[in-house]
Amino acid sequence: MTAYWFKPKRYGYGATPVTWEGWAATVAAILIVAGSVVAMNLLIERENAFAWGAWAMAVAAVTFWFVQFSRRRTDGEWRWRWGAEN
Repeated sequence: MTAYWFKPKRYGYGATPVTWEGWAATVAAILIVAGSVVAMNLLIERENAFAWGAWAMAVAAVTFWFVQFSRRRTDGEWRWRWGAEN
């Protein structure tokens, strides 16, 4: 039996955490991205385009991984919802 950490949103597209594991994964992803923003501002000169590009790619990879992970852990499909299920 698969344990679902997220459920589809009632309005809009996506999912929302419903277990502590889902909330922990969400907070971890946010902290990774926020920590990388702080680290980039402290460690890298503003003119270093290569470093900023590498940082942007890393943030995109973390975001992509989190979306794919949460889709696999969602109880149902991701699709646009208007609130009332037919």
